[in-house]
Amino acid sequence: MNRICFLSTDNLDGYVFDDDLAIEPLRKLGWEVSTIPWRAEIDWNDFSAVIIRTTWDYQDSPDDFLRALQKINESKARLENSLQTVEWNLSKEYLRDLENKGVKIVPTMWSEKTPTENDFASWLTHFQIDEIIIKPIISATAQDTFRLKTFEPNLAEVFKSRKYMVQPFMPNIVSEGEFSLFYFGGNYSHTILKTPKNEDFRVQEEHGGIITAVSPSKNLLRTAEHIFSFIEPTPLYARIDFVRDEHDDFCLMELELIEPALYLRMDENAPKFFAETVDKWLK
Repeated sequence: MNRICFLSTDNLDGYVFDDDLAIEPLRKLGWEVSTIPWRAEIDWNDFSAVIIRTTWDYQDSPDDFLRALQKINESKARLENSLQTVEWNLSKEYLRDLENKGVKIVPTMWSEKTPTENDFASWLTHFQIDEIIIKPIISATAQDTFRLKTFEPNLAEVFKSRKYMVQPFMPNIVSEGEFSLFYFGGNYSHTILKTPKNEDFRVQEEHGGIITAVSPSKNLLRTAEHIFSFIEPTPLYARIDFVRDEHDDFCLMELELIEPALYLRMDENAPKFFAETVDKWLK
């Protein structure tokens, strides 16, 4: 049985993805690949592996998502990345774990109380800045992510009874962009730079972000390798996102281990490298 499932969502309209570039290289290695929604009621025993890919609505139903993954995990299929990895990476609170190990992250405050105007003022004072980012600890594609200089009353409704994180707005997101480094099977693959469109701060392509292939500096690569050393078990795939701060240090924004877009199209060797990694991983 040489069947692989790329786990997806029911509807990918409006999203940019390129996982299909790995299907032909996998076929040449003897694997049949199917793309199936994570909510599907099927026999997962029919697959050698289920690889979590474009499940870009899981944040709306995280408990249901974990239950679906548990069901897959209990089948004969190998779940990648592992359920253990997903459970740790699901909430952005994993950033605190890494910070406690000496990783430099974007400065962050954590809260689960309904935000007020006084809270907003205290955040600006704490960070000594005039603009902040607020977003839920479980999110994807910048959903419910706000860049603000003044308090907005709708924040109380959006974050009522919901854990969230507050960060200073990092100007280099606009002036330089966000770097993403990709690793397959623990080995470095490629790097991209994501920059927002004019008058925006979101770097995702769904919001008009511009994607460019780049070569990482030695410092950026060294910083990524340091972070990767803390990931256990080694994941099949990983994306590490950075922004440069005012001290010219690279701060970790996200460590994506669940369903990151892999931007296989941005490196001519990436589709084949990913397929070969999957093949070795499963054998």
